[in-house]
Amino acid sequence: MFRKTAGEALVDLLIEWGVDHIYGMPGDSINSVIEPLRKARDKIKFIQVRHEEAGALAAAAYAKLTGKLGVCLSIAGPGAIHLLNGLYDAKLDRVPVLAITGQVESDLLGTDYFQEVNLDRLFDDVAVYNQRIMSAEQLPAVVNQAIRTAYVKKGVSVLTIPDDIPTFELEKKALVTSTSYSVSEISPPLSELEKAREILDQAKRPVILAGKGAQHASDALISFADKLASPIVLSLPAKGTIPDEHPLCLGGLGLIGTSPAYHAMQTADTLIMVGTSFPFTGFLPEDANTIQIDIDPAQIGKRYPVDLGLAGEAGKTLSWLTEKIKRHEDRSYLEEHQKMMKEWWERLKKQEEQEASPMKPQTVIKALQKIAHDDAILSVDVGNVTVLVARHFRMTRQKFIISSWLATLGCGLPGAIAAKIAHPERQVFAICGDGGFGMTMNDFVTAVKYDLPIIVVVLNNHKIAMIKFEQEVKGNLEYGTNLHNPNFARYAEACGGVGFRVEKSEDLLPAFMQAKELNKPCIIDVVVDPDEAPMPSHITYAQMSGYARHMIKALFEQGKLELPPL
Repeated sequence: MFRKTAGEALVDLLIEWGVDHIYGMPGDSINSVIEPLRKARDKIKFIQVRHEEAGALAAAAYAKLTGKLGVCLSIAGPGAIHLLNGLYDAKLDRVPVLAITGQVESDLLGTDYFQEVNLDRLFDDVAVYNQRIMSAEQLPAVVNQAIRTAYVKKGVSVLTIPDDIPTFELEKKALVTSTSYSVSEISPPLSELEKAREILDQAKRPVILAGKGAQHASDALISFADKLASPIVLSLPAKGTIPDEHPLCLGGLGLIGTSPAYHAMQTADTLIMVGTSFPFTGFLPEDANTIQIDIDPAQIGKRYPVDLGLAGEAGKTLSWLTEKIKRHEDRSYLEEHQKMMKEWWERLKKQEEQEASPMKPQTVIKALQKIAHDDAILSVDVGNVTVLVARHFRMTRQKFIISSWLATLGCGLPGAIAAKIAHPERQVFAICGDGGFGMTMNDFVTAVKYDLPIIVVVLNNHKIAMIKFEQEVKGNLEYGTNLHNPNFARYAEACGGVGFRVEKSEDLLPAFMQAKELNKPCIIDVVVDPDEAPMPSHITYAQMSGYARHMIKALFEQGKLELPPL
Protein backbone atom coordinates (compact mmCIF):
# COMPACT_ATOMS: atom_id res chain seq x y z
CA MET A 1 0.00 0.00 0.00
CA PHE A 2 1.37 3.40 -0.98
CA ARG A 3 1.65 6.11 1.61
CA LYS A 4 0.98 9.76 0.82
CA THR A 5 3.91 11.86 -0.23
CA ALA A 6 4.60 15.09 1.63
CA GLY A 7 3.51 17.02 -1.49
CA GLU A 8 0.16 15.23 -1.51
CA ALA A 9 -0.25 15.86 2.21
CA LEU A 10 0.44 19.57 1.65
CA VAL A 11 -2.30 19.83 -0.99
CA ASP A 12 -4.76 17.83 1.14
CA LEU A 13 -4.16 20.14 4.09
CA LEU A 14 -4.74 23.24 1.96
CA ILE A 15 -8.06 21.78 0.81
CA GLU A 16 -9.02 20.97 4.43
CA TRP A 17 -8.35 24.61 5.32
CA GLY A 18 -10.78 25.70 2.59
CA VAL A 19 -8.21 26.86 0.03
CA ASP A 20 -9.73 26.46 -3.45
CA HIS A 21 -7.11 28.18 -5.60
CA ILE A 22 -3.42 29.17 -5.65
CA TYR A 23 -1.62 31.84 -7.68
CA GLY A 24 1.79 30.92 -9.07
CA MET A 25 4.08 29.87 -11.86
CA PRO A 26 5.50 26.33 -12.27
CA GLY A 27 9.22 25.75 -12.09
CA ASP A 28 11.93 23.27 -11.29
CA SER A 29 12.04 23.58 -7.49
CA ILE A 30 8.25 23.27 -7.06
CA ASN A 31 7.41 20.65 -9.67
CA SER A 32 7.04 18.15 -6.82
CA VAL A 33 4.20 20.36 -5.51
CA ILE A 34 2.70 21.11 -8.93
CA GLU A 35 2.12 17.40 -9.62
CA PRO A 36 -0.14 16.80 -6.58
CA LEU A 37 -1.91 20.07 -7.43
CA ARG A 38 -2.57 18.66 -10.91
CA LYS A 39 -4.03 15.50 -9.41
CA ALA A 40 -6.31 17.54 -7.10
CA ARG A 41 -7.33 20.09 -9.75
CA ASP A 42 -11.05 19.35 -9.25
CA LYS A 43 -10.78 20.60 -5.66
CA ILE A 44 -8.07 23.24 -5.80
CA LYS A 45 -7.32 25.32 -8.88
CA PHE A 46 -3.86 26.47 -9.91
CA ILE A 47 -4.00 29.97 -11.41
CA GLN A 48 -0.92 30.43 -13.56
CA VAL A 49 0.21 34.07 -13.42
CA ARG A 50 2.82 35.62 -15.68
CA HIS A 51 4.78 37.22 -12.87
CA GLU A 52 5.05 36.07 -9.26
CA GLU A 53 4.55 39.63 -7.98
CA ALA A 54 1.10 39.64 -9.56
CA GLY A 55 0.38 36.32 -7.85
CA ALA A 56 1.30 37.67 -4.43
CA LEU A 57 -0.67 40.89 -5.02
CA ALA A 58 -3.68 38.81 -6.10
CA ALA A 59 -3.38 36.62 -2.98
CA ALA A 60 -3.29 39.74 -0.81
CA ALA A 61 -6.29 41.28 -2.59
CA TYR A 62 -8.26 38.03 -2.23
CA ALA A 63 -7.59 38.08 1.52
CA LYS A 64 -8.61 41.75 1.79
CA LEU A 65 -11.85 41.10 -0.02
CA THR A 66 -12.91 37.83 1.60
CA GLY A 67 -11.04 37.55 4.91
CA LYS A 68 -9.95 34.09 3.73
CA LEU A 69 -6.38 32.93 3.28
CA GLY A 70 -4.75 34.02 0.03
CA VAL A 71 -2.13 31.56 -1.25
CA CYS A 72 0.73 32.02 -3.71
CA LEU A 73 3.45 29.66 -4.92
CA SER A 74 6.86 30.24 -6.44
CA ILE A 75 10.16 28.58 -7.22
CA ALA A 76 13.30 29.30 -5.22
CA GLY A 77 15.60 32.22 -6.02
CA PRO A 78 14.08 34.66 -8.54
CA GLY A 79 10.48 33.49 -8.14
CA ALA A 80 10.58 33.84 -4.37
CA ILE A 81 12.17 37.27 -4.62
CA HIS A 82 9.38 38.40 -6.97
CA LEU A 83 6.79 37.57 -4.29
CA LEU A 84 8.10 40.12 -1.83
CA ASN A 85 6.20 43.20 -3.00
CA GLY A 86 2.82 41.50 -2.78
CA LEU A 87 3.70 39.91 0.56
CA TYR A 88 4.65 43.29 2.03
CA ASP A 89 1.33 44.63 0.79
CA ALA A 90 -0.41 41.85 2.76
CA LYS A 91 1.76 42.49 5.82
CA LEU A 92 1.11 46.22 5.94
CA ASP A 93 -2.63 45.86 5.27
CA ARG A 94 -2.77 43.04 7.85
CA VAL A 95 -4.43 40.22 5.92
CA PRO A 96 -3.76 36.45 6.00
CA VAL A 97 -1.56 35.15 3.17
CA LEU A 98 0.43 31.94 2.79
CA ALA A 99 3.46 31.90 0.49
CA ILE A 100 4.89 28.52 -0.47
CA THR A 101 8.32 28.67 -2.05
CA GLY A 102 10.59 26.03 -3.44
CA GLN A 103 14.23 25.65 -2.48
CA VAL A 104 17.22 23.65 -3.70
CA GLU A 105 17.33 20.05 -2.52
CA SER A 106 18.20 19.42 1.12
CA ASP A 107 21.68 18.02 0.50
CA LEU A 108 22.59 21.03 -1.69
CA LEU A 109 21.68 23.71 0.86
CA GLY A 110 24.65 25.87 1.76
CA THR A 111 26.65 25.01 -1.36
CA ASP A 112 25.82 28.19 -3.32
CA TYR A 113 23.91 26.00 -5.76
CA PHE A 114 22.02 27.27 -8.83
CA GLN A 115 19.19 29.63 -7.74
CA GLU A 116 19.98 29.11 -4.04
CA VAL A 117 19.00 32.16 -1.98
CA ASN A 118 18.81 32.40 1.81
CA LEU A 119 15.01 32.48 1.85
CA ASP A 120 14.82 32.18 5.65
CA ARG A 121 16.56 35.54 5.93
CA LEU A 122 14.82 37.03 2.88
CA PHE A 123 11.33 36.57 4.34
CA ASP A 124 12.20 37.19 7.98
CA ASP A 125 10.87 40.77 8.08
CA VAL A 126 7.70 40.24 6.04
CA ALA A 127 6.43 37.12 7.80
CA VAL A 128 4.62 36.44 11.07
CA TYR A 129 5.61 32.78 10.57
CA ASN A 130 8.61 31.72 8.50
CA GLN A 131 9.81 28.12 8.39
CA ARG A 132 11.88 25.86 6.19
CA ILE A 133 10.48 22.32 6.11
CA MET A 134 13.23 19.76 6.58
CA SER A 135 11.36 16.44 6.63
CA ALA A 136 8.15 14.89 5.35
CA GLU A 137 7.06 14.07 8.90
CA GLN A 138 7.45 17.69 9.96
CA LEU A 139 5.34 19.05 7.11
CA PRO A 140 1.70 18.51 8.28
CA ALA A 141 2.16 20.17 11.68
CA VAL A 142 4.13 23.08 10.22
CA VAL A 143 1.58 23.71 7.46
CA ASN A 144 -1.22 23.85 10.03
CA GLN A 145 0.77 26.17 12.26
CA ALA A 146 1.63 28.45 9.36
CA ILE A 147 -2.01 28.84 8.29
CA ARG A 148 -3.28 29.19 11.85
CA THR A 149 -0.71 31.92 12.56
CA ALA A 150 -1.54 33.80 9.35
CA TYR A 151 -5.21 33.89 10.36
CA VAL A 152 -4.71 34.74 14.02
CA LYS A 153 -2.00 37.37 13.49
CA LYS A 154 -3.50 38.65 10.21
CA GLY A 155 -0.22 38.44 8.37
CA VAL A 156 2.03 36.51 6.04
CA SER A 157 3.23 32.97 6.64
CA VAL A 158 6.03 31.58 4.50
CA LEU A 159 6.88 27.92 3.99
CA THR A 160 10.13 27.15 2.21
CA ILE A 161 10.25 23.57 0.95
CA PRO A 162 13.43 22.00 -0.47
CA ASP A 163 12.66 20.29 -3.76
CA ASP A 164 13.17 16.72 -2.52
CA ILE A 165 10.92 16.91 0.55
CA PRO A 166 7.52 16.78 -1.26
CA THR A 167 8.56 13.51 -2.98
CA PHE A 168 9.17 11.66 0.31
CA GLU A 169 6.46 9.40 1.73
CA LEU A 170 5.01 10.25 5.12
CA GLU A 171 5.81 7.77 7.85
CA LYS A 172 3.19 6.87 10.45
CA LYS A 173 5.04 8.91 13.06
CA ALA A 174 4.17 12.19 11.29
CA LEU A 175 2.73 14.67 13.78
CA VAL A 176 -1.00 15.29 13.32
CA THR A 177 -2.56 18.61 14.40
CA SER A 178 -5.83 20.48 13.78
CA THR A 179 -6.84 22.33 10.62
CA SER A 180 -8.67 25.06 12.52
CA TYR A 181 -8.12 28.15 14.62
CA SER A 182 -10.03 29.87 17.42
CA VAL A 183 -11.12 33.48 17.65
CA SER A 184 -11.39 35.35 20.93
CA GLU A 185 -13.80 38.16 21.70
CA ILE A 186 -12.16 41.31 23.01
CA SER A 187 -14.15 43.85 25.00
CA PRO A 188 -12.94 46.91 26.94
CA PRO A 189 -13.24 46.90 30.75
CA LEU A 190 -16.50 48.36 32.05
CA SER A 191 -14.61 51.08 33.94
CA GLU A 192 -13.03 52.33 30.69
CA LEU A 193 -16.37 52.24 28.89
CA GLU A 194 -17.89 54.38 31.65
CA LYS A 195 -15.08 56.93 31.26
CA ALA A 196 -15.78 57.05 27.53
CA ARG A 197 -19.47 57.63 28.20
CA GLU A 198 -18.65 60.61 30.42
CA ILE A 199 -16.39 62.17 27.77
CA LEU A 200 -18.96 61.64 25.02
CA ASP A 201 -21.86 63.05 27.04
CA GLN A 202 -19.95 66.33 27.37
CA ALA A 203 -18.85 66.56 23.71
CA LYS A 204 -20.09 69.64 21.84
CA ARG A 205 -18.30 69.16 18.50
CA PRO A 206 -17.61 65.42 18.12
CA VAL A 207 -16.08 63.86 15.01
CA ILE A 208 -15.64 60.16 14.25
CA LEU A 209 -12.68 58.91 12.21
CA ALA A 210 -13.52 55.37 11.09
CA GLY A 211 -10.98 52.97 9.61
CA LYS A 212 -10.83 49.46 8.22
CA GLY A 213 -11.65 48.03 11.63
CA ALA A 214 -15.14 49.54 11.38
CA GLN A 215 -15.99 47.94 8.03
CA HIS A 216 -17.98 45.10 9.58
CA ALA A 217 -19.75 47.40 12.03
CA SER A 218 -21.41 49.91 9.72
CA ASP A 219 -24.85 49.67 11.34
CA ALA A 220 -23.39 50.13 14.83
CA LEU A 221 -21.26 53.03 13.56
CA ILE A 222 -24.25 54.83 12.04
CA SER A 223 -26.39 54.35 15.15
CA PHE A 224 -23.60 55.66 17.39
CA ALA A 225 -22.91 58.69 15.19
CA ASP A 226 -26.59 59.55 14.93
CA LYS A 227 -27.09 59.52 18.70
CA LEU A 228 -23.91 61.54 19.21
CA ALA A 229 -24.83 63.98 16.37
CA SER A 230 -21.36 63.38 14.98
CA PRO A 231 -20.19 63.46 11.37
CA ILE A 232 -18.16 60.46 10.20
CA VAL A 233 -14.85 60.81 8.36
CA LEU A 234 -13.46 57.69 6.65
CA SER A 235 -9.85 56.63 6.18
CA LEU A 236 -9.04 55.48 2.63
CA PRO A 237 -9.15 51.71 3.40
CA ALA A 238 -12.57 52.27 5.03
CA LYS A 239 -14.15 53.84 1.93
CA GLY A 240 -17.53 52.17 1.45
CA THR A 241 -18.04 51.39 5.14
CA ILE A 242 -21.06 53.68 4.89
CA PRO A 243 -22.38 55.13 1.62
CA ASP A 244 -20.45 58.21 0.50
CA GLU A 245 -23.63 60.27 0.24
CA HIS A 246 -25.00 59.18 3.63
CA PRO A 247 -26.08 62.26 5.66
CA LEU A 248 -23.47 61.45 8.32
CA CYS A 249 -20.54 60.95 5.93
CA LEU A 250 -17.91 63.64 5.26
CA GLY A 251 -15.76 61.47 3.01
CA GLY A 252 -12.02 61.03 3.38
CA LEU A 253 -9.28 62.92 5.18
CA GLY A 254 -5.85 64.13 4.10
CA LEU A 255 -4.48 64.86 0.65
CA ILE A 256 -7.23 62.75 -0.92
CA GLY A 257 -9.94 63.97 1.42
CA THR A 258 -12.74 66.52 1.39
CA SER A 259 -12.87 70.10 2.56
CA PRO A 260 -15.70 69.43 5.08
CA ALA A 261 -13.69 66.60 6.65
CA TYR A 262 -10.67 68.88 7.02
CA HIS A 263 -12.82 71.61 8.59
CA ALA A 264 -14.46 69.17 11.01
CA MET A 265 -11.08 67.92 12.21
CA GLN A 266 -9.79 71.45 12.74
CA THR A 267 -12.80 72.49 14.84
CA ALA A 268 -13.63 69.30 16.77
CA ASP A 269 -13.51 69.22 20.57
CA THR A 270 -13.85 65.41 20.69
CA LEU A 271 -12.33 62.85 18.32
CA ILE A 272 -13.42 59.20 18.30
CA MET A 273 -11.07 56.97 16.28
CA VAL A 274 -12.67 53.62 15.41
CA GLY A 275 -10.54 50.82 13.97
CA THR A 276 -7.86 53.06 12.50
CA SER A 277 -4.23 53.86 13.13
CA PHE A 278 -4.32 56.94 10.91
CA PRO A 279 -0.75 57.88 9.90
CA PHE A 280 -1.25 61.45 8.65
CA THR A 281 -1.61 62.98 12.09
CA GLY A 282 -1.10 66.54 10.82
CA PHE A 283 -4.73 66.42 9.69
CA LEU A 284 -6.04 65.48 13.15
CA PRO A 285 -7.17 68.01 15.79
CA GLU A 286 -4.46 69.77 17.76
CA ASP A 287 -6.52 70.00 20.94
CA ALA A 288 -9.41 67.57 21.34
CA ASN A 289 -10.46 64.88 23.79
CA THR A 290 -9.58 61.68 21.94
CA ILE A 291 -10.99 58.18 22.36
CA GLN A 292 -9.48 55.37 20.29
CA ILE A 293 -11.27 52.05 19.77
CA ASP A 294 -9.21 49.20 18.35
CA ILE A 295 -9.25 45.42 18.62
CA ASP A 296 -5.43 45.49 18.81
CA PRO A 297 -4.27 47.25 22.00
CA ALA A 298 -0.85 47.88 20.41
CA GLN A 299 -2.45 50.30 17.93
CA ILE A 300 -3.95 52.53 20.62
CA GLY A 301 -1.90 55.71 20.98
CA LYS A 302 0.64 54.40 18.48
CA ARG A 303 0.68 57.51 16.28
CA TYR A 304 -1.48 60.08 18.00
CA PRO A 305 -1.92 60.93 21.72
CA VAL A 306 -5.22 59.68 23.10
CA ASP A 307 -7.03 60.44 26.34
CA LEU A 308 -8.71 57.06 26.52
CA GLY A 309 -8.14 53.75 24.76
CA LEU A 310 -10.83 51.10 24.40
CA ALA A 311 -9.37 47.74 23.38
CA GLY A 312 -12.27 45.92 21.82
CA GLU A 313 -14.17 44.91 18.72
CA ALA A 314 -15.68 47.97 17.02
CA GLY A 315 -19.28 46.76 16.68
CA LYS A 316 -19.78 45.62 20.25
CA THR A 317 -17.96 48.60 21.74
CA LEU A 318 -19.98 51.08 19.69
CA SER A 319 -23.24 49.29 20.50
CA TRP A 320 -22.56 49.53 24.25
CA LEU A 321 -21.72 53.23 23.99
CA THR A 322 -24.79 53.91 21.84
CA GLU A 323 -27.03 52.34 24.45
CA LYS A 324 -25.45 54.26 27.35
CA ILE A 325 -24.73 57.78 26.04
CA LYS A 326 -27.44 60.42 26.08
CA ARG A 327 -28.86 61.60 22.78
CA HIS A 328 -27.33 64.89 21.63
CA GLU A 329 -30.23 67.17 20.74
CA ASP A 330 -28.01 70.03 19.58
CA ARG A 331 -27.24 68.96 16.03
CA SER A 332 -25.96 72.30 14.74
CA TYR A 333 -22.36 71.10 14.35
CA LEU A 334 -23.48 68.08 12.28
CA GLU A 335 -25.88 70.20 10.22
CA GLU A 336 -23.16 72.78 9.49
CA HIS A 337 -21.00 70.07 7.96
CA GLN A 338 -23.90 68.48 6.12
CA LYS A 339 -24.43 71.83 4.40
CA MET A 340 -20.71 72.03 3.59
CA MET A 341 -20.83 68.49 2.20
CA LYS A 342 -23.72 69.37 -0.10
CA GLU A 343 -21.67 72.27 -1.47
CA TRP A 344 -18.66 69.94 -1.85
CA TRP A 345 -20.65 67.50 -3.99
CA GLU A 346 -21.85 70.36 -6.18
CA ARG A 347 -18.25 71.46 -6.67
CA LEU A 348 -17.21 67.95 -7.70
CA LYS A 349 -20.18 67.67 -10.03
CA LYS A 350 -18.98 70.72 -11.95
CA GLN A 351 -15.54 69.14 -12.33
CA GLU A 352 -17.10 65.91 -13.61
CA GLU A 353 -19.15 67.75 -16.23
CA GLN A 354 -16.29 69.76 -17.74
CA GLU A 355 -16.09 69.62 -21.53
CA ALA A 356 -12.40 69.66 -22.41
CA SER A 357 -9.89 68.23 -24.84
CA PRO A 358 -8.02 66.22 -23.73
CA MET A 359 -10.63 64.89 -21.33
CA LYS A 360 -10.57 65.64 -17.64
CA PRO A 361 -10.11 62.40 -15.69
CA GLN A 362 -13.05 63.27 -13.42
CA THR A 363 -15.40 62.66 -16.35
CA VAL A 364 -14.12 59.07 -16.58
CA ILE A 365 -15.14 58.34 -13.00
CA LYS A 366 -18.57 59.82 -13.69
CA ALA A 367 -19.01 57.43 -16.65
CA LEU A 368 -17.87 54.51 -14.50
CA GLN A 369 -20.44 55.47 -11.86
CA LYS A 370 -23.23 55.22 -14.45
CA ILE A 371 -22.55 51.58 -15.34
CA ALA A 372 -21.29 50.19 -12.01
CA HIS A 373 -23.70 47.96 -10.14
CA ASP A 374 -24.38 48.52 -6.45
CA ASP A 375 -22.42 45.36 -5.60
CA ALA A 376 -19.51 45.97 -8.02
CA ILE A 377 -15.92 45.51 -6.86
CA LEU A 378 -13.42 48.27 -7.58
CA SER A 379 -9.72 47.39 -7.51
CA VAL A 380 -7.97 50.75 -7.54
CA ASP A 381 -4.32 51.30 -8.39
CA VAL A 382 -2.01 53.87 -6.82
CA GLY A 383 -1.43 57.48 -7.91
CA ASN A 384 -3.74 60.20 -9.18
CA VAL A 385 -6.28 57.48 -9.86
CA THR A 386 -6.53 56.87 -6.10
CA VAL A 387 -7.48 60.49 -5.48
CA LEU A 388 -10.00 60.49 -8.33
CA VAL A 389 -11.84 57.36 -7.25
CA ALA A 390 -11.71 58.25 -3.55
CA ARG A 391 -13.30 61.64 -4.23
CA HIS A 392 -15.52 61.19 -7.24
CA PHE A 393 -16.91 57.65 -7.06
CA ARG A 394 -19.95 57.64 -4.77
CA MET A 395 -19.86 54.28 -3.03
CA THR A 396 -23.18 52.68 -2.13
CA ARG A 397 -22.67 48.97 -1.46
CA GLN A 398 -19.63 48.45 -3.70
CA LYS A 399 -16.39 46.94 -2.43
CA PHE A 400 -13.12 48.86 -2.67
CA ILE A 401 -9.67 47.20 -2.76
CA ILE A 402 -6.42 49.14 -2.63
CA SER A 403 -2.83 48.86 -1.48
CA SER A 404 -3.40 51.28 1.37
CA TRP A 405 -0.21 51.14 3.47
CA LEU A 406 2.42 50.01 0.97
CA ALA A 407 0.74 51.99 -1.83
CA THR A 408 2.41 49.91 -4.49
CA LEU A 409 1.94 50.71 -8.15
CA GLY A 410 0.58 47.79 -10.13
CA CYS A 411 -1.94 46.48 -7.59
CA GLY A 412 -5.06 47.29 -9.66
CA LEU A 413 -5.04 44.46 -12.21
CA PRO A 414 -4.02 41.60 -9.84
CA GLY A 415 -6.68 42.81 -7.39
CA ALA A 416 -9.34 42.63 -10.10
CA ILE A 417 -8.26 39.11 -11.09
CA ALA A 418 -8.57 37.98 -7.46
CA ALA A 419 -11.94 39.73 -7.09
CA LYS A 420 -13.42 37.96 -10.11
CA ILE A 421 -12.20 34.60 -8.84
CA ALA A 422 -13.69 35.31 -5.40
CA HIS A 423 -16.98 36.65 -6.78
CA PRO A 424 -17.54 35.50 -10.38
CA GLU A 425 -21.15 36.72 -10.29
CA ARG A 426 -20.24 40.36 -9.57
CA GLN A 427 -19.00 43.21 -11.77
CA VAL A 428 -15.26 43.81 -11.30
CA PHE A 429 -13.28 46.86 -12.39
CA ALA A 430 -9.58 47.62 -12.24
CA ILE A 431 -9.12 51.39 -12.29
CA CYS A 432 -5.48 52.18 -13.10
CA GLY A 433 -3.20 54.95 -14.16
CA ASP A 434 -0.94 54.21 -17.11
CA GLY A 435 2.07 54.00 -14.78
CA GLY A 436 0.48 51.42 -12.47
CA PHE A 437 -1.06 49.38 -15.26
CA GLY A 438 2.27 49.28 -17.09
CA MET A 439 3.86 47.48 -14.15
CA THR A 440 1.59 44.41 -14.18
CA MET A 441 -0.16 44.60 -17.56
CA ASN A 442 1.37 41.32 -18.70
CA ASP A 443 -1.14 39.54 -16.46
CA PHE A 444 -4.09 40.79 -18.51
CA VAL A 445 -3.51 37.59 -20.47
CA THR A 446 -4.21 35.72 -17.21
CA ALA A 447 -7.70 37.24 -17.17
CA VAL A 448 -8.13 36.16 -20.80
CA LYS A 449 -6.78 32.65 -20.20
CA TYR A 450 -9.15 31.97 -17.30
CA ASP A 451 -12.09 33.78 -18.92
CA LEU A 452 -12.37 36.41 -16.18
CA PRO A 453 -14.58 39.22 -17.58
CA ILE A 454 -13.04 42.16 -15.78
CA ILE A 455 -13.07 45.73 -17.10
CA VAL A 456 -9.73 47.52 -16.85
CA VAL A 457 -10.01 51.32 -17.04
CA VAL A 458 -6.66 52.97 -17.86
CA LEU A 459 -6.35 56.72 -17.31
CA ASN A 460 -3.73 57.36 -19.96
CA ASN A 461 -1.92 60.70 -19.62
CA HIS A 462 1.55 59.46 -20.62
CA LYS A 463 2.88 60.54 -17.23
CA ILE A 464 3.58 59.42 -13.72
CA ALA A 465 1.29 62.32 -12.92
CA MET A 466 1.26 62.30 -9.12
CA ILE A 467 5.06 62.40 -9.02
CA LYS A 468 5.00 65.29 -11.51
CA PHE A 469 2.73 67.19 -9.11
CA GLU A 470 4.93 66.33 -6.11
CA GLN A 471 8.01 67.62 -7.92
CA GLU A 472 6.26 70.87 -8.79
CA VAL A 473 4.96 71.41 -5.24
CA LYS A 474 8.56 71.08 -4.00
CA GLY A 475 9.48 73.91 -6.37
CA ASN A 476 11.31 71.62 -8.81
CA LEU A 477 10.97 71.21 -12.54
CA GLU A 478 9.29 68.03 -13.75
CA TYR A 479 11.85 65.35 -14.58
CA GLY A 480 11.69 61.65 -15.38
CA THR A 481 7.91 61.44 -15.28
CA ASN A 482 7.03 61.16 -18.99
CA LEU A 483 5.86 57.73 -20.14
CA HIS A 484 5.96 56.20 -23.61
CA ASN A 485 2.83 54.06 -23.72
CA PRO A 486 1.51 51.56 -26.23
CA ASN A 487 -2.07 51.69 -27.42
CA PHE A 488 -3.58 49.71 -24.53
CA ALA A 489 -6.74 48.93 -26.51
CA ARG A 490 -4.70 47.20 -29.21
CA TYR A 491 -2.75 45.42 -26.49
CA ALA A 492 -6.03 44.05 -25.10
CA GLU A 493 -6.89 42.65 -28.52
CA ALA A 494 -3.41 41.17 -28.94
CA CYS A 495 -3.97 39.31 -25.66
CA GLY A 496 -7.31 37.95 -26.86
CA GLY A 497 -9.48 40.44 -24.98
CA VAL A 498 -11.44 43.47 -26.12
CA GLY A 499 -10.03 46.99 -26.28
CA PHE A 500 -11.57 50.44 -26.53
CA ARG A 501 -9.50 53.55 -27.22
CA VAL A 502 -11.33 56.71 -26.09
CA GLU A 503 -10.00 60.14 -27.07
CA LYS A 504 -13.27 62.11 -27.20
CA SER A 505 -15.74 62.62 -24.37
CA GLU A 506 -18.72 61.63 -26.55
CA ASP A 507 -17.17 58.17 -27.03
CA LEU A 508 -16.62 57.56 -23.32
CA LEU A 509 -20.00 56.32 -22.07
CA PRO A 510 -20.67 54.19 -25.19
CA ALA A 511 -17.35 52.40 -24.60
CA PHE A 512 -18.30 51.71 -20.99
CA MET A 513 -21.73 50.45 -22.02
CA GLN A 514 -20.27 48.11 -24.65
CA ALA A 515 -17.69 46.73 -22.22
CA LYS A 516 -20.41 46.11 -19.67
CA GLU A 517 -22.54 44.12 -22.13
CA LEU A 518 -19.72 42.03 -23.65
CA ASN A 519 -18.91 40.05 -20.49
CA LYS A 520 -15.31 39.57 -21.64
CA PRO A 521 -11.93 40.81 -20.37
CA CYS A 522 -11.78 44.42 -21.60
CA ILE A 523 -9.44 47.38 -21.46
CA ILE A 524 -10.82 50.90 -21.85
CA ASP A 525 -7.84 53.11 -22.70
CA VAL A 526 -8.90 56.71 -22.01
CA VAL A 527 -6.62 59.60 -23.01
CA VAL A 528 -6.86 62.23 -20.25
CA ASP A 529 -5.33 65.60 -19.45
CA PRO A 530 -1.75 65.19 -18.13
CA ASP A 531 -1.85 68.59 -16.44
CA GLU A 532 -4.85 67.87 -14.21
CA ALA A 533 -3.28 68.03 -10.74
CA PRO A 534 -4.63 66.00 -7.78
CA MET A 535 -5.36 69.15 -5.79
CA PRO A 536 -5.70 68.61 -2.03
CA SER A 537 -8.86 69.87 -0.34
CA HIS A 538 -6.75 72.23 1.77
CA ILE A 539 -3.70 73.87 0.20
CA THR A 540 -0.89 74.85 2.56
CA TYR A 541 1.36 77.87 2.29
CA ALA A 542 4.35 75.56 1.68
CA GLN A 543 2.55 73.94 -1.28
CA MET A 544 1.66 77.34 -2.80
CA SER A 545 5.19 78.63 -2.27
CA GLY A 546 6.76 75.54 -3.81
CA TYR A 547 4.49 75.61 -6.83
CA ALA A 548 5.26 79.31 -7.38
CA ARG A 549 9.00 78.48 -7.39
CA HIS A 550 8.32 75.72 -9.92
CA MET A 551 6.46 78.12 -12.23
CA ILE A 552 9.30 80.66 -12.14
CA LYS A 553 11.84 77.93 -12.98
CA ALA A 554 9.62 76.68 -15.80
CA LEU A 555 9.36 80.16 -17.32
CA PHE A 556 13.14 80.59 -17.19
CA GLU A 557 13.55 77.15 -18.79
CA GLN A 558 11.20 78.13 -21.62
CA GLY A 559 12.96 81.47 -22.15
CA LYS A 560 9.82 83.40 -21.24
CA LEU A 561 11.40 85.09 -18.24
CA GLU A 562 14.72 86.91 -18.14
CA LEU A 563 16.83 88.16 -15.28
CA PRO A 564 16.99 91.97 -14.98
CA PRO A 565 20.25 93.56 -16.20
CA LEU A 566 22.93 94.18 -13.57
